Amino acid sequence: MAARRVPTVEPASTATVDASNPSAGVESFEDFYRAQADRVYRALAVTLGDADLARDATAEAMARAYARWSQVSRVDNPGGWAYRVGLNWATSRWRRRRREHPLPADLDPATLPVDIEAVTVLAALRHLDTRSRAVVVCRVLLDLSTAQTAAVLDIAEGTVKSRLARALATLRARLTEEAP
Repeated sequence: MAARRVPTVEPASTATVDASNPSAGVESFEDFYRAQADRVYRALAVTLGDADLARDATAEAMARAYARWSQVSRVDNPGGWAYRVGLNWATSRWRRRRREHPLPADLDPATLPVDIEAVTVLAALRHLDTRSRAVVVCRVLLDLSTAQTAAVLDIAEGTVKSRLARALATLRARLTEEAP
């Protein structure tokens, strides 16, 4: 069994933290939760294609963020950290479930909590593999930079760029052929 990778929690190099008060200038966990929980949930729902799994993954990620808040609050992108922890948790759960039940083959846009005017976009997203969807979600839905996406997904920036380019080309093709 391969070891499970969880993003490391290290203070961001650009963060200014007062050594005598590590939470100075950093929002409270409650503020973070209010601002990021729904965003992380939506991103995971789109990436995973399973709203229930996304809800569980978000709860797990937020619980882990709470338990480590003194460290997580210093990370350059705590929301990205929570997204990655949730994605890792869901991947581990998928591996366990795969032994017992096959994964659902399609994204069902009706079950996703995403407010996107064109449901065809979600239908086109189902044609992407999870790794490509994760890059699209980070770059588009979470509005992360290439460097931030690479850090969150623990891949090289070049990999982010190539996956994004291929994913967007696939989405363009799908949306073009589905257009009236």
